[in-house]
Amino acid sequence: MEGSSKEEEEDDIFTNISLTDDIDDSSRILYPRPKSLLPEMMNADMDAVDAENQVELEEKTRLINQVLELQHTLEDLSARVDAVKEENLKLKSENQVLGQYIENLMSASSVFQTTDTKSKRK
Repeated sequence: MEGSSKEEEEDDIFTNISLTDDIDDSSRILYPRPKSLLPEMMNADMDAVDAENQVELEEKTRLINQVLELQHTLEDLSARVDAVKEENLKLKSENQVLGQYIENLMSASSVFQTTDTKSKRK
């Protein structure tokens, strides 16, 4: 459209509808032609935007899946920590019982009784 005039450019984009019976340039109103809704450049831009949106959507989906996987891993680790805490408490309780049992055995046995060394020397 390098050699075309401004009026020819307008004719390429708009359809002229006359409001009077005689056709003169001052009485024309310009309306968009329905066949030319989007120029080719806008279509290319929209394709680029669609591609960017697709890439962005794929990235969001990947991140969401990664977050969900990490949440499940965290839940598993939390359950494991709870199980280890319970086992630890159980073992502490058993150790206290065993400690008390050993202490009772030692106090009942003459081998572990304290001896008075001063009374044996006299």
